[in-house]
Amino acid sequence: MFPDYYGHQHVTRALTQMMSSGRLPQTILFSGPEGVGKATLARRFAAALVGSPEKTERDDLSLPHNLEITAARETWLAEKRNEDPLLFSSHPDFITFPPDGPLRQISIPQMRLLRERAPFKPLKGQRRVFLIDHIDRANDQAANSLLKTLEEPPAHLVLLLTAENAYDLLPTIRSRVVPFHFSPLSDADMTAFIASRGLSDGPRRATLASGSPGIAVSMELDVYDKRRSGMLLLLKVAAGITPFGAWVPVSETIGRSKSDRLEFHLKVLYGLLRDLLTAREGGEIRNRDLREEIDAIARAVSFEWIRKAVGKVDNLSSLLARSIQKTIALDSFIMELRGR
Repeated sequence: MFPDYYGHQHVTRALTQMMSSGRLPQTILFSGPEGVGKATLARRFAAALVGSPEKTERDDLSLPHNLEITAARETWLAEKRNEDPLLFSSHPDFITFPPDGPLRQISIPQMRLLRERAPFKPLKGQRRVFLIDHIDRANDQAANSLLKTLEEPPAHLVLLLTAENAYDLLPTIRSRVVPFHFSPLSDADMTAFIASRGLSDGPRRATLASGSPGIAVSMELDVYDKRRSGMLLLLKVAAGITPFGAWVPVSETIGRSKSDRLEFHLKVLYGLLRDLLTAREGGEIRNRDLREEIDAIARAVSFEWIRKAVGKVDNLSSLLARSIQKTIALDSFIMELRGR
């Protein structure tokens, strides 16, 4: 039923059994790390319900033409986006509501549009399927708007939700879903997936992707290495082993780039901090080519310093929705940790 899909056998078996028995829950939540295959399986499951998999796959948000649409909308005024809520629907009975705008959020107008379209009967089969990708990026008002549909969904409607952390959702939403958790893929599944795609630098991609096939595919290694170089310098300066002046030109370069969002740098920074903690314990790090430099930082800082650094990145991540300036955010990271 789900060809060329890797990992999460417990989920695919359960979905297959649900379809075979004819007892489908009307709201299903797929939660787990970024890129592990939640939205991919949602599209495959939708195709099994409504048919025409070649159409449902056209709504893959990682496809170039869909990326162009979402990128273009980031430049729109909020009023214009609200007048024309974002959705993808290549199949008449399958609709995807993705995050929209520069802050990549699920909006109130999108959830209102979902509620308006929910009563419409299927055009071709017995089911309609709505996918809300990243429902955890909906604010309380948008989530409450969705809740009205969850309370009394039409009999023909199946709602599929994805989120990185189920506990970021309102308890009233969690109580109305059948949840499935997606863990990172095993090394064997990642190796098989990368081989099936013929990706270059397979072993390195597998290591850096941490069990997420979506990240393995989308990762541009040269771009990643550039960001990693900047965040490694950030850690050296924050640890007090490199002078602050070395950071200034890098900070200015990051600040000038309009396309290189802060969240991309924070994800790389999380990975380096994980390696830093692993190196302190003598473990195998993911950025293996940086072992010498990671070890040098590990010797210069304490466990408490690493804990505070992770907490600072957590705090910056929570502020992303407020569109904070990249340079101010990263400079503050250094100033709060330097010399501790």
